[in-house]
Amino acid sequence: MIGISKLYCGTVEPSDALRYGRHSGKLPSHLLQFSADKKPVVVWNATRRCNLKCVHCYAQADSVGAPDELSTAEGKKLIDDLSQFGSPVLLFSGGEPFMRPDLPELAAYAVEKGMRAVVSTNGTLISKDMAKVLKKIGLSYVGISLDGMEEVNDHFRGVKGAFAGAMRGIRNCQEAGIKVGLRFTINKLNVAEIPAIFGLLEREEVPRICFYHLVYAGRGSKLVEEDLAHEETRRVVDIIIDRTADLHRRGKPKEVLTVDNHADGPYVYLRMVKENSPRAAEVLELLKMNEGNNSGRGIGCISWDGSVHADQFWRYYSFGNVRQRPFSEIWTDLSNPLMAALKNKKAHVKGRCARCKWLDICAGNFRVRAEAVTGDIWAPDPACYLTDKEIGIAEEA
Repeated sequence: MIGISKLYCGTVEPSDALRYGRHSGKLPSHLLQFSADKKPVVVWNATRRCNLKCVHCYAQADSVGAPDELSTAEGKKLIDDLSQFGSPVLLFSGGEPFMRPDLPELAAYAVEKGMRAVVSTNGTLISKDMAKVLKKIGLSYVGISLDGMEEVNDHFRGVKGAFAGAMRGIRNCQEAGIKVGLRFTINKLNVAEIPAIFGLLEREEVPRICFYHLVYAGRGSKLVEEDLAHEETRRVVDIIIDRTADLHRRGKPKEVLTVDNHADGPYVYLRMVKENSPRAAEVLELLKMNEGNNSGRGIGCISWDGSVHADQFWRYYSFGNVRQRPFSEIWTDLSNPLMAALKNKKAHVKGRCARCKWLDICAGNFRVRAEAVTGDIWAPDPACYLTDKEIGIAEEA
């Protein structure tokens, strides 16, 4: 994650993270990306069932789901292990996590065990009563996916009325006093919606949004041709920065992040240098703390059947199953060559990534995208939009 508001608008300083020793167990949630120990935030795809039909779903969810989902008891055993291991956040995802009747029970158990419980959802199943339950159990945050305004969002979700349902879920969370934010996956089909989404943020008083760059996984692998060209990506990131700064200047600040393309970090820094920002050096320090892509290190994924993955997009490769071994044991077992390599990706990336002067603050970006396009896990990420000059290799070209 690249915190646009944190970096460009100065809502976070390096001293904020240093005050907590950069320890993930002590850091407030908005500072977790700057932890030094990188205890993994774990995404649990608790079910493959979903009430929508999203065209870009990385989990390839459907209305039937999978017959081998972890039971409630197995889920609690998993939470016990994650808590003891020190994972700071458990993100319940899917499919649609609210298709599991025991979701509130599992989230409450995670909170009891000292974890931050977060839900990633399409929002359509969050009734007023459910929102009150989530508030009572101490849920930290609800992230609701919107990929545009009504017409565009409903096209992406594959169900008419999805936008209206999501908005009801947002308002029900707000009424119950739960922090709620938006999740938006950028591609050619919805990029023109971003200004309207900023308008919605302001109008509905939603405090947070994450803009996700497209990752070629699951049904999203069919949308490679719908990903933005490099120049388009640069323009979009500039729009996101400009709109975030505008809200900040007008006294209506929002937490705005971009996700799944760590080229955004150097891009923000280089823009601030070009603008002679006095905060540029501090931003570079924060980016070094962030360390870029953390698949297999600072973020992990557990599937509905207990399989452990490097992140929620890398579903075809499993390091083991929590039904046979605890997540903590699987995650720290470096006898698996890929797990060992992911703990130190910078030593393995190739091409322009290996020569890039921003490698320490990007870590080679997304390996799933590189493999999807080239067949090589360690090839350069094709979604990196920085020029050879910007990454310091123009003289070698």
